[in-house]
Order: sequence, then structure tokens, then C-alpha cells
Amino acid sequence: MPVLPRVHRRGLLALCVALAAGGGRAASVRAESLPEARGPGGALPLEQIAEGVHVFRAPYELIAPSNDGAIANMTLIVGDEAAAVIDTGNSYRAGARFLSAVRAVTDRPLRYVINTHMHPDHTLGNAAFAGEGVRFVAHHKMPRALSLRAETYLAQAERLLGAQAEGTRIVLPDLLVEDRLTLDLGGRPLELRAHPTAHTDNDLTVFDVASGTWVMGDLLFVGHIPTLDGSLEGWLTLLDLLAQSPARRAVPGHGPASVVWPQASDAERRYLAALRRDMRQLIEEGAPMSEAPAHAVVSERGDWALFDEFNSRNAIAAYHELEWE
Repeated sequence: MPVLPRVHRRGLLALCVALAAGGGRAASVRAESLPEARGPGGALPLEQIAEGVHVFRAPYELIAPSNDGAIANMTLIVGDEAAAVIDTGNSYRAGARFLSAVRAVTDRPLRYVINTHMHPDHTLGNAAFAGEGVRFVAHHKMPRALSLRAETYLAQAERLLGAQAEGTRIVLPDLLVEDRLTLDLGGRPLELRAHPTAHTDNDLTVFDVASGTWVMGDLLFVGHIPTLDGSLEGWLTLLDLLAQSPARRAVPGHGPASVVWPQASDAERRYLAALRRDMRQLIEEGAPMSEAPAHAVVSERGDWALFDEFNSRNAIAAYHELEWE
């Protein structure tokens, strides 16, 4: 798998793009050569939500030394022959703590590391899982998206985590999903779907057929305010389509370890629809984009964790998209 070194020199961005395009391959870094896997926090706690499905429920927090960057939900699925993990945290240390939790549950080979999209809280722990026989899987647009932001993501992790960012690397996927792909863990098929632009332009979901569990990534936020980095219209349209697909349960990118689908998406859809309504009204009134944060979904402030941290960004992104309707 492509593994990119920590960022401290010019030209990383060009290298990232070249790797994403298949034009190069950086030296592989074995997990055992990196910092001690357990770290001071030890293995992350996992909740078993179905037979063979275990989830780390992340806190509603921003990246900080107190959480090692483990701020997004991470999932382990165990089959008869092998296991897969879905998302890996915002640092090598977060990924290593997840790996310790995985090994406490199963000794079956880890065959796949699946990233639901390119955001750092879902991808920067990948290096903890690098090793022989491990495939990294993502949406076909994810390599370019992650590569273009690699320098920013790594610098942010170093700035916010300090020494706890040691070992953090960019690991690009080597198995890409163009539309749909089924991975077999031994009597346990995982159905992967690459979606059109919504939360980002590289959202991927994973459906575990055996348990009826749908791992949604950040297409689904519960309790934590949704964050928009793709298309507001596309997200709302996709949620309407996904709601027609049955599942026994869903795992959100941020929220409880398990929720009822599709009912759990109601609050997110309400927020996104209200954001669209408010931004359209502002645009119709001729107000500038600078006024968007003050007028965006203010009635929902008490309903979401981290509202003040992300609502203003959502407003700017939504205004920018909708002003060209």
C-alpha cells in the first residue's frame, strides 16, 4: 500500500497526487516499526452491536491530546476466515489503540481496512494497520481527495496533538470502489457502495449482509452536528434514496454505536433541509455570504453537539453552492 512520510518538505503534494494517479510508490512502513501500539490510553473500548460486529463509539469532541484523535466511530467486522475494520481515527496512536482493541476481540487475519471517506478523523490511523496482506479500500475518488489535503491534515494533527502525532502517515487505498464491490471475510460478505457527492465527493458505505448492519460513515450524523464538505443538495437527495434501503441497524460516523435505520436520519435531514431553506432565503434577500453564519439554522443550536464549531462553516459552504442555482 502507498505510505507517505510525515510532512516537512516541499513537494509532498505533488508526490501525493502522483501516487493517487498510480505514478509512484513510497516506501512501506511496517506497523511494528512505529511507536508502541497500545500507547498510554490502551485499547479503545468496543461495543458489540451484533454477532461479529464491534464499534468504538467516539466522543463528541474535537481532536486533542486527551482523545488521541479518536473522534470518529470505528467498526470491526469478523468473519469465519478474516476481519475488516472501517475507519481508523485521526492519528497513528488512535489507529494503534483501535488495533489493540481488534486483537483483544479476534486473532483472525485482518484482511481489509476500509475508509468511508477522506477526512482525517477517519483515515490518519491507517498506518497502524499497514502490514503484509492488508488491503486498504475506499471510494475511487478518495485517493485524489486525500492527497490534495495531505499536507494540511498532517500539519493539523501535529499542531493539535504534538508528540502524540508521532508515526502518523498518509496511507492511500490500493483497492478502489467504482460503484459496488463485495468483499468476503469467509461466510460474511460485505457490500460496499460508492456514492455520488454528498457529505464529500468520496463517500462509501459498507453493508454487512450477515447482521443487516449498515456502516454509514459521515453520511449519517447522530447528536454531532453534520459537517458539509461536498454538496448540500446531493446529500439531501442521497439520504432520500438511502432511506428506501432497509437495514436492521446503522452505524453513524459520529453518534451512538448503533441506531435504528432510517429513523435515525430524521434529525440530520431536518437540519440539512433547514440549512438549505435559510441560505436560499438569505440569497433571495440579496444578503452577502458574510452574513450566512449568523442566519443559518440558529433554532437548532441546542440540538447538536459542536454546533458553534461547525454550523458557520456549513452556512458558508451551503451559501456558496446555492447562490449558483
